[in-house]
Amino acid sequence: MTKEYGIRITLSDTSQSLRAGHLLGEDWASYRWFASRAERDRALEDMRRRLGYYRQGDVPRQDLEKVERDT
Repeated sequence: MTKEYGIRITLSDTSQSLRAGHLLGEDWASYRWFASRAERDRALEDMRRRLGYYRQGDVPRQDLEKVERDT
């Protein structure tokens, strides 16, 4: 079964230190794929919530975008 529905994770413009070439680089992106839109949408909501392991005052510096595979 091909997972068709995804979340594209990229670094926000405020993540300049991680965008350095010797770290993740300017064009870094990661994807998480799901079998259904509903599963993807639930995961996206979870990912948008503040994560418990960040220090108080820290703000995640990532952009999340819904994507679908081209078939």
